[in-house]
Amino acid sequence: MDTFYVVFVLLVAAERVAELVVSLRNARWSFAQGGVEYGRRHYPFMVALHTALLGGCLAEAAHRPFIPWLGWTMVVVVLLSQALRWWCISALGHQWNTRVIVVPGLHLVAGGPYRWIRHPNYVAVVAEGIALPLVHTAWVTAVAFTVLNIPLLAIRIRSEEAALNSALVK
Repeated sequence: MDTFYVVFVLLVAAERVAELVVSLRNARWSFAQGGVEYGRRHYPFMVALHTALLGGCLAEAAHRPFIPWLGWTMVVVVLLSQALRWWCISALGHQWNTRVIVVPGLHLVAGGPYRWIRHPNYVAVVAEGIALPLVHTAWVTAVAFTVLNIPLLAIRIRSEEAALNSALVK
């Protein structure tokens, strides 16, 4: 396995830690504003799946070749997914979180990527979940993450929609 790939996956892991820092800060702000958390039961499964993605990438890539045309294309997809994720974080400001916390009475954000799509952060998650493993042809990890992520995202989106419908001003 290439040292580049190990470093790349570790950089994605560091980015996830940065997300958690932002998420904790935003959770404190949300709760101080009367925020209510929804969908707590699925959150540990999300954390486990996303952690397994990173570990799976490294474990499987140890036995897979780097194919330049695929690998470099997937690096671009991963970087674009990171850019989209941080655009979402920027657009939502204090309202962005890895958990579903909604402050009653706030307006639904309609700027940034939310202008065009209801859940752009999940587009980033899906793209990254496929592309990160495929940087080093870890196709089993890409398929396993995607198959496990589909029902989890369905639960998550239903939870978010219910939370938004009950608490935000349209």
